Amino acid sequence: MYDIIGDIHGQADKLEALLSNMGYEEVNGVYQHPERTLISVGDLVDRGSQQRLSVDIIRRMVESGNALCIMGNHEFNAVAWATQDKNGNYLREHSQKNFEQHEAFLKEAEQDPTWYADTIAWFKTLPMYLDLPNLRVVHACWHRPSLEVLANYATNGVLHENAWVPANTKHHELFNAIEVLCKGWEVTLPEGYSFLDKSKHRRTEIRTRWWREAHPHYRELAIGVDDINNLPDAKIPGAAMPGYDNKKPLFIGHYWMQGKPCVQTDHIACVDWSAGKDGPMVGYRLNGQPLRNAQFYTSEKADAVSF
Repeated sequence: MYDIIGDIHGQADKLEALLSNMGYEEVNGVYQHPERTLISVGDLVDRGSQQRLSVDIIRRMVESGNALCIMGNHEFNAVAWATQDKNGNYLREHSQKNFEQHEAFLKEAEQDPTWYADTIAWFKTLPMYLDLPNLRVVHACWHRPSLEVLANYATNGVLHENAWVPANTKHHELFNAIEVLCKGWEVTLPEGYSFLDKSKHRRTEIRTRWWREAHPHYRELAIGVDDINNLPDAKIPGAAMPGYDNKKPLFIGHYWMQGKPCVQTDHIACVDWSAGKDGPMVGYRLNGQPLRNAQFYTSEKADAVSF
C-alpha cells in the first residue's frame, strides 16, 4: 500500500523526520519501507534551506522503486524558468517577483550546474497526476475536463517535449488545464476587491475549497486568505464547484493548511500542512476507505495523529 506525503519545499530535516516516524529506514543511501511505497504530491523545491537534499532524497527513492512523485507547480515553474523558446525567451519570465519565489532553489542549485541541469531534466519526467487502482493523486485539483486536455499533450501525465511552450502560453487550453491541476480551482473577485497572499503579492483571484459543492460563497470557499473580510460577503455568481466523483480516494497538496491534519471529505485528503513555513510535514497512510483522520502522520512525533 501507499503512504502519501505533502509539499516539502526544501525542508529536508522535516522530510527525514516524517519518513522515520512512518517507519522508513535509510539503507545504502535510500529511504525505504519493507511493505509500503511513498508518493510525493510534488513541490519539492523553493522556500526552505535544504533544496538539493530534499530533491535527492525523493529522487533516489523514485529511481530505486521505493517512491512515486508527481509534478507540483514549483517543479513546473522551475522547468519553465530554465527553458527557452525558439526565440531565446525563457518560458517563465525572469522578473524580480518570479526570482524571489525561486531564489532558494536557484542559490543552491546553481552551485553545481551539472546537478541543476540534471534535476531540471528529471523534473520534466514527472507526471502531472497519478490514477492508480486504489487512489488518485494530483497537486491541486482533480478536474476531468482539464485531464482530458492534458491527455492531448502528454503520455501517462508526462508532458511531451513540444508541449512546454503551449503549457506556458497564457490562455492556451493546456496552460488553463495545468493552472487548474497544479494551482487549483480559482474564482475571480468582483472589481475593487483584492488581498495580499502569503508572499505579499496582491491577488484578485481566490483559491477555493473546490471539493465543497455546498455554500458557493466567497468567504465560505476561499482558501489562503488571511482576512476573509477583504472578500465580498456574497455568493459566487454561477460558480458551481467542480466537485469529485468519489470513485477513489484522492490526495492533494498545495493549500498550506493549518491546524491539526484532517481529511477534507471521506474521499479527499490534503497532505500540505505548511511544512514550507512553520507547520509540520504530513503524511497519510492509506489503509482502505473512507479516509480517516487517525491515518495522518507528522514530522513532529513518532505516532499517528491521535483524535
